[in-house]
Amino acid sequence: MGMQTDVKSSYRINDGTIFGGPARIKGILISPASTAGSLVLKNGGAGGTVVFQLGWPANASPSPFNIIVPGEGIRCEIDIYADVTDLTSVTVCYGLV
Repeated sequence: MGMQTDVKSSYRINDGTIFGGPARIKGILISPASTAGSLVLKNGGAGGTVVFQLGWPANASPSPFNIIVPGEGIRCEIDIYADVTDLTSVTVCYGLV
């Protein structure tokens, strides 16, 4: 049987820590703005290692979309940090390690 963990979530509208400890990213819900933007998730704070990066062009549909991370998720040994550029909001779902 695969690894089981309770899933939690964190909502952000700007840069900052999603969770301050080891965790696995399980899913991401993005509400983009109508301008070009990006989302970068890092392990280890603002200067940490990039573990996920996504960008979208200007004039893209501002409809929210979700990303389900396959397998056991993206492991972050230190913490999960979000660097957001021109988006309305992001919700990151994660499981504790």
